[in-house]
Amino acid sequence: MRNARRFNFTERLDVFGVPDVLPELPLILIHRGSTVRVSALLDTGASVNTLPYSAGLELGAVWEQQTTSITLGGNLASAEARGLLVSAQIADFAPVRLAFAWSSSDDVPLLLGRMNFFLEFNVCFYRSQLMFEVCPKL
Repeated sequence: MRNARRFNFTERLDVFGVPDVLPELPLILIHRGSTVRVSALLDTGASVNTLPYSAGLELGAVWEQQTTSITLGGNLASAEARGLLVSAQIADFAPVRLAFAWSSSDDVPLLLGRMNFFLEFNVCFYRSQLMFEVCPKL
């Protein structure tokens, strides 16, 4: 991929204490002058980007001011979520606007999903090499 940046998979313990590797992307989220450095799991199966409650607060977002309700599915369905637009800086790429389902819970992970991370970036996974590449859309 042209203009791609490579990232290594991150080693973590799964819920059973077994070592696993995950495609976690370091990025900076920006909202109303506040910035937060985070790592987000790239999830090609996630319909939307999700943001835990505390991350939204760190960005200066106010829950009551977010009026767009988002319905989450699967194991996140019990969490209330509202839409939140933020800018994201990845490596040395130009910042992009990402739409998040900001959850009322910190039990919701920071995920980058199909809407709209995978609309803004092309990603190629090399699981056997424990790395992935990210490139802005052409």
